[in-house]
Amino acid sequence: MRRHALTFLAAGGLLLTTGCERPPVDAVQTGFRGVGLEHIANPRTVADSMASFAARVPTLAGQPPVDMEPAPPGTWENVQVLGHLSEGEFNRLMLAMTTWVAQETGQGCNYCHVIEDDGQVNFVSDDIYTKVVSRDMIRMTQEINANYASHVGEAGVNCWTCHMGQVLPPNYWFLQPDNTEAVSPYFVNQGPRQLERYYLDEPALRVISDDAALSGDSENTASIQDTEHAYWVMIQMSEDLGVNCTYCHTTARFGDWEQSSPERVTALRGIRMTRHLNTEYMVPLDGEWPDYRLGPLGDGPKIQCGTCHNGAWQPQYGVPASHGSGWPGLTVLGPAHPGTTQAPIEAPGTEPVSGRNQ
Repeated sequence: MRRHALTFLAAGGLLLTTGCERPPVDAVQTGFRGVGLEHIANPRTVADSMASFAARVPTLAGQPPVDMEPAPPGTWENVQVLGHLSEGEFNRLMLAMTTWVAQETGQGCNYCHVIEDDGQVNFVSDDIYTKVVSRDMIRMTQEINANYASHVGEAGVNCWTCHMGQVLPPNYWFLQPDNTEAVSPYFVNQGPRQLERYYLDEPALRVISDDAALSGDSENTASIQDTEHAYWVMIQMSEDLGVNCTYCHTTARFGDWEQSSPERVTALRGIRMTRHLNTEYMVPLDGEWPDYRLGPLGDGPKIQCGTCHNGAWQPQYGVPASHGSGWPGLTVLGPAHPGTTQAPIEAPGTEPVSGRNQ
């Protein structure tokens, strides 16, 4: 009897050490009946995660009247992407960005703007790299909200969605040297391949033949290594969103789009969006980053699913503080302020240029 008790205790200890979670566990059906399309989550861990996101939410200034006219020409200099805003909305957005992105630095506006020797702030200068980067990040956020509602929804995103008060979002990636072991101890990394390159320049991920499996008639040239690569990309996406495979796929037919859940289409649009954003916004900034922001091959940071999602199937579980709605500077592809041209670089010792910009 004592031996059996010890056996049960040992088995119980083994279950605890393998990471099993005690019930209840919620299962929400995401697709057709009987095909196992379910999202499975532990309500306790989800509640803790939601509380963690909510605890970080900053207090920001209220929105000024939405019908205010854009600031008249000459109000600012070197404002290249926010010329459609009123003065009140412009100032509100600038102050919000100091909280969304530079909160941890304690520098406020000075994180992006030059302080002259006499203590005056030179809002026009582009001498600090963070100013140049933030302008392109505003452009990128505007495009996400204006052109990718099929992925981010009508609520959209803002700087807080990814940054949460940090100068760098928690999840980003660099190109890795050949044969790196950073991808996974189980993945054979051939040449420059790494799983994050699917979010940049690697060809489509599909490795399953449509209708000619185990047949010489198939034109599928995918290798075992390609399959491993696809597997690890999917695992990374699952972890980035905090979901399991059946959130998108029917386990009996992973490649069948007709039997997949609507979330799979949303995910595909998100992958295409991420590739576009990396190509059009992140890679062109490689020449702007200081050396300490570069990866091992000299490239700047790039985004992936986890950059926005941070382990949640919906970024920050839909906390309104991460939405773009209510921020016209981030939901409209903004023009330059009337009369704005690229500001010249001021020579040392000159008087600071007045004006405000971003």
